[in-house]
Amino acid sequence: MEQRGNWRIPTEILAGPGRIAELPGRIRDLGLKRVLLVTDPGVAALPFFAGILASLNAENIAAAIFKDVHPDPLAADVIAGATAYAAHEAQAVIAIGGGSGLDCGKSIALATATSRPLWDFEITLASPELDRPIPPIFAIPTTAGTGSEVGRATVITDTEKSRKIILLHPQMLPRLVILDPELTFGLPASFTAWTGMDALAHSLEAFSVPAWHPVADGIAVEGMRLVKSSLITATHDPRNIAARSDMLAAAAMGATAFQKGLGAIHSLSHPIGAHFHAHHGLTNAVLMPYVLAYNRPALESRIRPLAQSLNLDGFDGILNWVLELRAALKIPHTIKDLNVTEAALETLAQEAFLDPNTPDNPRPATAADMHRILTAAMQGTLEGLSK
Repeated sequence: MEQRGNWRIPTEILAGPGRIAELPGRIRDLGLKRVLLVTDPGVAALPFFAGILASLNAENIAAAIFKDVHPDPLAADVIAGATAYAAHEAQAVIAIGGGSGLDCGKSIALATATSRPLWDFEITLASPELDRPIPPIFAIPTTAGTGSEVGRATVITDTEKSRKIILLHPQMLPRLVILDPELTFGLPASFTAWTGMDALAHSLEAFSVPAWHPVADGIAVEGMRLVKSSLITATHDPRNIAARSDMLAAAAMGATAFQKGLGAIHSLSHPIGAHFHAHHGLTNAVLMPYVLAYNRPALESRIRPLAQSLNLDGFDGILNWVLELRAALKIPHTIKDLNVTEAALETLAQEAFLDPNTPDNPRPATAADMHRILTAAMQGTLEGLSK
């Protein structure tokens, strides 16, 4: 069966190989003539990127490029991008890349619409009014992980406070998403694995949040099933169209599901990423079994139908599958392998406790609990976390 579809969950999505060719026509149909492409230096050097530029030029769409995006985008990146947007007199943003390129592109669009500091839009605050509407955003992921292409939020690093801050505004939801698996063919195996584990973390944590949201739960279950069936194949057979398509779908589904909430995996991952610059998906993957073990008392009965859907045996089946998947993907077992130090655990625990995802964790977690999880993740032991 050909894997193609036009979806609006929650925005319009063009899914399938070759769909990138439809981008210029969609921009033309909106009457747009000038756009800013936002990406990172690696993506800007890939052959398909030159093809996108050529296709835009063929439709007489003037495109400027902003490619100075850090792996964890900084506020300075966003400000520089907004300056480039104004200099080009752009009318829309095309964000291309992994989570960093997508988040930076969406944040640049936000910055063009307000004179306020970016931090005024932190997710823990009420979003202030904009000076003008956020311009249209077109999102084209080249990794299958964050799902930022279907989200209203971004993660930007505040270098002054060494803190990753989640920005939120409903108008940051992209107007159009293109999930073209051919754009992910060049992704190295390690990044395929790490971003895929990020997609799994999104669906798993969203499903685990105790709020009632059957739509998100159903999407999360299918997202995890796709990860289970396709992540290892996508990692080891990178030009497998079906596996790459499944993983792009799983990433978008995970991000759609986590409108319900996330949990301690992300609460702990954010400060580790901010202080030690570890890849977000990799950090989520390392932390996943420890947080699962901690959450066991709140999840054991709830997770049973999920296990059945994945053909696994209860909570232990889920936990063992995560451990086996990590091993198959060569994911390290401890946060020591992420260069986390014992001396940093207290600071990391405090910041994790204050993370906006912590209240949604299925089992309440204090700063002391966060420290306990981190200590277990340093030592590589799951024993005693569920007590």
